[in-house]
Amino acid sequence: MYLSLQEIIDLEQETGIPFWELIRREECEETKISPEKLFEQMRNMYREMKQADADYDPSLRSHSGLAGADGQKMAAARQNRELLCGDFINRVMEKALKMGESNACMRKIVAAPTAGSCGVLSAVLLTMEEQKKIPEEKMVEALFVAAGIGGVIARKATLAGAAGGCQAEIGAASSMAAGAAVYLMGGNGEAISHGAALAMKGLLGLVCDPVAGLVEVPCIKRNVIGAVNALTSADMVLAGIRSRIPADEVFDAMRQVGRALPEELRETARGGLAVTPTGKNIREMLEEGSPDGY
Repeated sequence: MYLSLQEIIDLEQETGIPFWELIRREECEETKISPEKLFEQMRNMYREMKQADADYDPSLRSHSGLAGADGQKMAAARQNRELLCGDFINRVMEKALKMGESNACMRKIVAAPTAGSCGVLSAVLLTMEEQKKIPEEKMVEALFVAAGIGGVIARKATLAGAAGGCQAEIGAASSMAAGAAVYLMGGNGEAISHGAALAMKGLLGLVCDPVAGLVEVPCIKRNVIGAVNALTSADMVLAGIRSRIPADEVFDAMRQVGRALPEELRETARGGLAVTPTGKNIREMLEEGSPDGY
């Protein structure tokens, strides 16, 4: 069980075994599953992620009426070249929205690391595979990289919004996606770690304030922020930029920040956007059973 990213980096440098393989070996040791079988299990999860993206249905709306069709709007605007960020980033944004909406509409998704943050890692990985023609084998390896980062975050801090705010969900997902993206672009363990650190630093302190207590507003759009943050963090690393604060210390800081956040800002729907006038109005409408118009 790896308790820090530095432990993985040191082992990679000592043995020459790549980051992803070290994660697989640790998991094999814990689960007693063969390396080949474990790789196939991860491949199946990646394929489920791809299928969830392909199965997006723009006609669906969540039970509350708060979520649905924004992914299709993003797709249409991208295809019509009406946007600012460029096709690659726009595709990432589109996929993040679609996966978040699919979750709200009770479709099958891959929680990575949580259902509420399911659009971050999937948007980054699926877009990279499609646009950069990366082989599936490499994508599965990237999932092991992401899993290793997520495992360290879980052990050092938390992945639960109720315990650490949204920095623990979108922040962790963004960190995992950044490290995976760096790996796919040829980065070693040290570079992966800096990508994870920069991504988490960018979202440190992010609160969890779901309107009406639902993982829809602002959660789905935060998946977009987390995915784009992951890519900008990866690009900084690829440019030779490094985090002044090591990843493990960033994760420790995330734990401390999460504990310092008041209960109102940790998934209780009693603070932040949830208690704005509009947020309260939405909650009241839903309690009355009238979601129409939202």
